[in-house]
Amino acid sequence: MLRQRVIIRTLGVATAVALAATACGPQKTEPAGSASKVPSASAAGSTPESSPSTDNKPADASPSPSASASESASPSASPSPTVKAIMANGDESEQVRELQARLKQLKYMTVAPTGFYGSKTTAAVKSFQSKNGLTASGAVDDATWKKIQSVSKKPSAEELRPPTVNEVDAPDPRCMTGRVMCISKESRTLAWMIDGKVVSTMDVRFGSENTPTREGQFKVEWKAKDWTSTIYHTPMPYSMFFSQGQAVHYSADFAARGYAGASHGCVNVRDKGKLASLFEQVQVGDKVVVYW
Repeated sequence: MLRQRVIIRTLGVATAVALAATACGPQKTEPAGSASKVPSASAAGSTPESSPSTDNKPADASPSPSASASESASPSASPSPTVKAIMANGDESEQVRELQARLKQLKYMTVAPTGFYGSKTTAAVKSFQSKNGLTASGAVDDATWKKIQSVSKKPSAEELRPPTVNEVDAPDPRCMTGRVMCISKESRTLAWMIDGKVVSTMDVRFGSENTPTREGQFKVEWKAKDWTSTIYHTPMPYSMFFSQGQAVHYSADFAARGYAGASHGCVNVRDKGKLASLFEQVQVGDKVVVYW
């Protein structure tokens, strides 16, 4: 019996040691004496710690850990130091604004420059690169930037900062007569029109699915230069009410966050100066058309 207990205890300790080694193996075996040979091969291959990647390049480049480990090292490592991006997704600068203006000249972008390098700029750059024999990475390297500059002209001040970020939509037929705030949900713009002529334009934002901005033809019922919402208790400067509590007004949130947010049904404007000027021109009784 005593001998059996000793054997059982010995087996129990061995099992516990084995389980501990399995759970902590990668961390505890790396500094071991043979680490210089074994972990280097497995780390380049298929260990759980080396396989995750933000861009999935290691997984795509090395289907087998043995044969392609050395092959994938040189192709994946060589482009990064030699092809350095000047501008890429996530950047925000005046150079990005110039890039966007030039791409718009070349008809690769339709929206106005914002200075922020997002998905639309990435797609436009990739399209330009594909059509000009360049590596279609979507990021602007030195070769891409020089090519874009060579086939476009230096943008003017108006091209860099047009009246609206969004391109103004064709006016609804109801906007072609009288004094009217012509508001397009398609282009997300407001055009102040008098007798079919566009006087000024500005970007606008609408309500969410739960609190949609109503569509149709309305009229300005009343105005308030300084107004605070009685429901949400938020400031609504330069309010022009047109439909049962819905109004065109300035939104500090729209100015700060852009289209990441939404209104509670009102038509938000982010350019306070333009809206202040519009507020002085619009009269009670003027037409409001909201359309797709």
